[in-house]
Amino acid sequence: MKRIATVFLLWMMAFSHGMLGVPPAHAEATLENLQREMEALKTGQSSLKNDIEEIKNLLRGKVGPPPIPQNVTVSLDDDPSKGDPNAPLTLVEFSDYQCPFCARHFRDTLPQIEAEYIKTGKLRYVFRDFPLDFHAQAERAAQAAQCAGDQGKYWPMHDQLFGDPRAISLDDFTVQATAIGLDLVRFDACLSEKKYAEEVKKDLKEGQQLGITGTPGFFIGRTDVAANQAKGARPLIGAQPYASFKAAFDALLSPSVPPPAPGSPQVPAASPTPPPPGAHPVP
Repeated sequence: MKRIATVFLLWMMAFSHGMLGVPPAHAEATLENLQREMEALKTGQSSLKNDIEEIKNLLRGKVGPPPIPQNVTVSLDDDPSKGDPNAPLTLVEFSDYQCPFCARHFRDTLPQIEAEYIKTGKLRYVFRDFPLDFHAQAERAAQAAQCAGDQGKYWPMHDQLFGDPRAISLDDFTVQATAIGLDLVRFDACLSEKKYAEEVKKDLKEGQQLGITGTPGFFIGRTDVAANQAKGARPLIGAQPYASFKAAFDALLSPSVPPPAPGSPQVPAASPTPPPPGAHPVP
């Protein structure tokens, strides 16, 4: 606005002084140029004003990712699990082997959950892959763990990978596979042919459909053995302390918390189906 006023004042001064000796024809052309410049300034100012309003609206409406739905049905797929398949509760973790928060959960919280709930028959634990796209080796690490599962060593490889999230290159996979006694020829062939690439992508897609955007992400629900699902599942996001998990487990195990009524609204996972025939067994 100040610039427009300045241009206008200059024009008035020039005009009142006979355009400083400029012939009338030139003065008229100069006036037309000034008018065009003023119109351009007005247009630019209007566009800038609209841009500012749009930014303000975006800032007013800026929120985090949409809340993850409650009371969902989560498929257990054919993914690795620990604990009694008939345990009353199931904990499903969507995780990334390069994620430091996932490693912290593995190191600090999972051992307590395992001792108090998995080994006591109260909880089944299912691990599903959710490799984040900015972790370059996370997808390959997930495949490496699945390839180790072909030789009955999924959990030892899982533990090796989380033992040092920085040691996660192809060379590291070979070292870790050797450490747990894998047949390296079979292991390397499995990795090279990307046998489990689609399985890992399937986990990622189903996690996204459930609202997971980061790792680790968990769902805690009641076990439906026949359907191979965790039902009425509640989300718990991030490397939460053991107390948060304990509170969630105990609330669902409490007789005062009834299971979801038949037909109650639930959000289905993408593949709420039993494991397909021929899926490799995981110890």
